Amino acid sequence: MKLLILLLTPLMLFSSSISLQILGSGGPEFSKRASSSYLIWVDGKAKVLVDAGGGAFLRFSESGAKIEDLSLMALTHVHIDHSADLPAFMKAGYFSKRKNPLPLIGTVGAGDFPDIKSFTERLFGKQGAFAYMQDILTNTPDSFKLQPMLFDQGFNSHTFGNIVVGAIGVQHGEIPAIAYCITIEGKKIVFAGDTSAVSDKLIDLAHGADYLVVHHAIPQHSGQYAKYLHITPKRIGEVAQKAGVKHLVLSHRMKRTYNVEKESMELIRKSYTGDVIWAEDLMKLNVK
Repeated sequence: MKLLILLLTPLMLFSSSISLQILGSGGPEFSKRASSSYLIWVDGKAKVLVDAGGGAFLRFSESGAKIEDLSLMALTHVHIDHSADLPAFMKAGYFSKRKNPLPLIGTVGAGDFPDIKSFTERLFGKQGAFAYMQDILTNTPDSFKLQPMLFDQGFNSHTFGNIVVGAIGVQHGEIPAIAYCITIEGKKIVFAGDTSAVSDKLIDLAHGADYLVVHHAIPQHSGQYAKYLHITPKRIGEVAQKAGVKHLVLSHRMKRTYNVEKESMELIRKSYTGDVIWAEDLMKLNVK
């Protein structure tokens, strides 16, 4: 027994402190909530930013995070309420101490939605909306480089130091979208993003996750088009239970769901028996 304690003690002493913070818990409408955005902290430093919807820029500052500490950014898709504040982050980053490149993970394009590389070119390229910031896509002494990384709709995995990013394409109508699994020292945090979750892809990705962040964007009685885009409360419960996640975080809270949260919880509880958390802006959750 003493030997076991001695063997475990170094692991306990040197394991990282990891936490999940909700920057934006809302959707694409005017409300008290910022749009979708999330941070993962490691040992007191913000290391991963997932999504950057409207208001994320302000919440990031309020959280005390620094862009120079980020190992990567990731966008689940390029809808406005998930990506609109990206230019603001890049402009603020120009005034930061960051010098090393910043990876930006995103997905393929389809229809009116560009892939992540085209998306950044349309923002910051020579013919882009913010062409005056084209240095952000090149190596210059005055600015760090934004490095778009395209993940296709199959399973993808990439390692950034001690951070492993797994990703899979999920259905969000006809919009290319990605769900992310961030693993750090065996701790697993999954971001479903916007998805109807009609397949079992999200279940497979989230298997055994410490936290699963799912978007509660529609009530159960929504019309077919809304259900084509977003997961229903009943399906949320099924996914969380089948995946065996420890904590379920309900985010992307829209006004159409405010008055049905009790009903949604009852539907989720028909399947899921674990911990359920309603997301609030700047809420911080320890990953133990």
